[in-house]
Amino acid sequence: MTHSSDFPVAIVMADVALVLIVGSLLARQMRRLRQPVVIAEITAGIVLGPSVLGLLPGDLPQLLFPEAAREQLLAIAEVGLLIFMFLVGWEMEGGSLRRRRGTVVAVSLGSMAVPFALGFGLAAMLYTRHSEVDGATVPRLSFLLFLGTALAITAFPVLARILVENGLQSTPVGALVMACAAVADALAWALLAVVTAVVTASGPSGYLSMLACLAAFMGLLAFVVRPLLARWLAGALGPGRSGAAVLTVLFSGLLLSGWATSWIGIDAIFGSFAFGLVTPRTPRDVLARRVREPLRKTGGLLLPVFFVVTGLSVDLGALGADGALELLAIIGVACTGKFLGAGVPARLAGCSWSETRQVAVLMNTRGLTELVILKVGMELGILDDQIFTMMVVMALLTSMMAGPLLPRPPQDAPGARGAGVVAPASPPDDRRPPPRHPAGRDARSRPEEKR
Repeated sequence: MTHSSDFPVAIVMADVALVLIVGSLLARQMRRLRQPVVIAEITAGIVLGPSVLGLLPGDLPQLLFPEAAREQLLAIAEVGLLIFMFLVGWEMEGGSLRRRRGTVVAVSLGSMAVPFALGFGLAAMLYTRHSEVDGATVPRLSFLLFLGTALAITAFPVLARILVENGLQSTPVGALVMACAAVADALAWALLAVVTAVVTASGPSGYLSMLACLAAFMGLLAFVVRPLLARWLAGALGPGRSGAAVLTVLFSGLLLSGWATSWIGIDAIFGSFAFGLVTPRTPRDVLARRVREPLRKTGGLLLPVFFVVTGLSVDLGALGADGALELLAIIGVACTGKFLGAGVPARLAGCSWSETRQVAVLMNTRGLTELVILKVGMELGILDDQIFTMMVVMALLTSMMAGPLLPRPPQDAPGARGAGVVAPASPPDDRRPPPRHPAGRDARSRPEEKR
């Protein structure tokens, strides 16, 4: 049978359709287990890879996702990742970080420092079995720093979706955890940028040069791009203006920012994230309608492609007995680090035992953010296939723990009503005044749906 010359492109089209369909089918089942949609999409990626589909005869993963198609799928996934990182940066607002500053700083720093230290120690024990990737020796310090950073991460967007679906977004614990996750995420991305510079730079001079370029880029965004954008948006979205070009300008900006950091030598996701941080948030309602919602929907369609590209590198059958023990150690260190690092400061700040448990469980979610970091590790040649598989499984399991361990949502909560709705993870827009109690136990809790 003779195929058209553009048949490889047609395979990519069919692959994207397959990914979306499988993810949608799994999402309905995961909703019954109180899991956010992103968990279903990550699971779909693993199912379509060698871990599940590869167990059937005929090498189906290779048949459905040939190498020529994977390169194009990776390009599609990269665009989805840049949109995702832009929205993560844009939705980190300083207002929530200024509330209950002492508690937020203590919980966020503890939730980063303790798992990082434990992960650093665990990485030292795992290094000898994972010190080579494709025949090249991985620098010991790079491996230790990267694994510590990966275990310290908290998935800000996935956490926000879990809060909404469990009716906790308007509670004092929900507001506290959102602020802590925002701080921890910002610290993690900064730390990952430093680790990336250490790995990719050629010697101390190259490292300093890369950091100087990154600092110059951040300064350009903060002191030139941000005020220009604010002035332009005020005119473009003013009375009688259509604002049709706003989405085009901001989308182009996130792509160009990704190109800039990639040119510097750091992954493109950092540029998109930084552009999201400096992009103005006002007028809020108009920007939400004209920019955030279209990008959120577009990212929701493109990100599942990233999950299947990730899943194609996950092979649970190749772990063996030693790998299974290492996987258990990674999961144990990940959970212990977050439970102690987030739970102890929360309890010392005045949270009840119930609130402390909720804070610890929520800060232990890693989800999509973890996969983004692992993708960077693979591209840098720090992680081999085995350690990559273990970390993906850890990210999936720690995120799945949250649903069963949290209080069941009330019947009028968004998660209780919208069991069949597929929506990408995004934090709620909650700007009510903070409670006076450190943990807010005396504040009113009024779950409500924010779109």
